[in-house]
This record gives sequence, structure tokens and C-alpha cells, in this order.
Amino acid sequence: MFDLDGVLVDSEPVWEEVRRAFVAEHGGTWQPDTQSRLMGMSTPEWAAYLHSLGVSLSPDEIARGVVDQMAARYRDEVPLMPGAVKAVRRLHESVTLGLASSSPRTLIDVVLAAAGLTECFAATVSTEEVERGKPAPDGYLEAARRLEVDPRQCVAVEDSSNGLRSAHAAGMRVIAVPHPRYPPAPDALALAGRVLPDLDALTSELLGSPS
Repeated sequence: MFDLDGVLVDSEPVWEEVRRAFVAEHGGTWQPDTQSRLMGMSTPEWAAYLHSLGVSLSPDEIARGVVDQMAARYRDEVPLMPGAVKAVRRLHESVTLGLASSSPRTLIDVVLAAAGLTECFAATVSTEEVERGKPAPDGYLEAARRLEVDPRQCVAVEDSSNGLRSAHAAGMRVIAVPHPRYPPAPDALALAGRVLPDLDALTSELLGSPS
């Protein structure tokens, strides 16, 4: 089970750049902990949070504006993480893959199509489609439901604090591939059974190993 942002796509710097500029342009004030708080939130959650920073638009307007800008950036170029395409295709040959992402459905579909990975995933879930975003387990539980598998039989590949907490709360075994610019909190990283330096180290044999 893959996360998208920060695992397959180096999108956190793009999200931060777009949302920072959007907040500044519309009268809000970005806080020192804003980026870390946003990571893992679903679209309604982060739109409401940006509104609370003083952005002079409704949460729905904020969500539409930011997502439109992100989609435009992705259509120009998708910033894939090193080894992402090879890792997905390598694992697809031997295991069933799902994806649980905090990105809106629109962006998930744009990214996977641009990377040529759409057919590698048997199920994809946006946390827009469940009640709660990460760190709640809802997205991962829904992905397992769509795959018709027990969450406890799944392995999640995550990078962020909220993502690690979400997958662990869903009962999944967790492999962390921390993003160098946005490392997870120590307590969240401690939830991972394995910590890998990059996606090249992710193998189907490793997914079957409990420790």
C-alpha cells in the first residue's frame, strides 16, 4: 500500500510553495508549524485550516484555487521521487498494490497517468472519499476494503508523521522512507517496522518480512 505525496512524488515542496503563495496572496499568515500540520490532511481539512490562517476566501474556494494550481504544475511536470516508477513496476509484478493518499482525486489521477502507473494499482483512495484524513486510519482502511484484504495483511509505505500514524492505526505493517526535507517526528518513525533510505531498497522480499 503506497502513499503518494513524499513517497512516489516529491510534491511536498510544490504543495508548500503553492499554498504559501496562496495564503500570502489572500491575506493570511503562514505559521512556523503550518507545513508540518498540513501534511496528511484531507482537502476539506487543509482548506479549513488555511481559512483559519486569515485567508479571505471560503474553504471551498481555497480548495479549488490551490488544487487548480497544483494540477497546472503537475501537467507541466510531475516531480517523481527517485526510483518511484521502477519501485512500483517492480512490486506490481509480484504483489497487489493499493494507494491511499491525502491528495484530491484529480491530482492522484493526473500523477499516475503522467507516470504511466495507473494500471499498476488495483485500488486508489483519496482521503476526500473518507470521513477523516491522516493521521486517522480511514484512507488505509478504505483502500484495504476496496482490495478485499484484511488491513493486518497489508504493508504501507509512508514518509510523513501523519502518514505513519495513519497506516499504523489501520493495523498495517509500516515501512518508512523518510523525505530528507520533511523528516517525520521520532515518535511517528518509531511506529515503522523498517526504515529505508530510498525506494531502491524496497523489494517484494522485504514486504514479506515481518522485521
